[in-house]
Amino acid sequence: MGKKKTKGTDSMNSKLKLVMKSGKAILGYKASLKALRNGKSKMVLIASNCPPLRKSEVEYLAMLAKTQVHHYVGDNTALGTACGKFFNCSVLSVMDGGDSDILATKE
Repeated sequence: MGKKKTKGTDSMNSKLKLVMKSGKAILGYKASLKALRNGKSKMVLIASNCPPLRKSEVEYLAMLAKTQVHHYVGDNTALGTACGKFFNCSVLSVMDGGDSDILATKE
């Protein structure tokens, strides 16, 4: 028997997949910080195993930019895979939701 996924994780993964296809998103810590500073980011997703200092820095900048923060249930490998990439990603910044309703999602 494999691991059971919760319904929330599945819906978030499908929304992420739709954002990557139709919207605009930036993967990575440095690029996400730059997008937050420039006020272009509308939502930030942080992986569960993101280091505490990095997580607090992203949360602080998001608070200053009045951007919503979503703490992703999976680790950085799961977040990268959910985006359709073959690498880890601890921070993801959504700039345009596209056809997805990810920006309407509250934590």
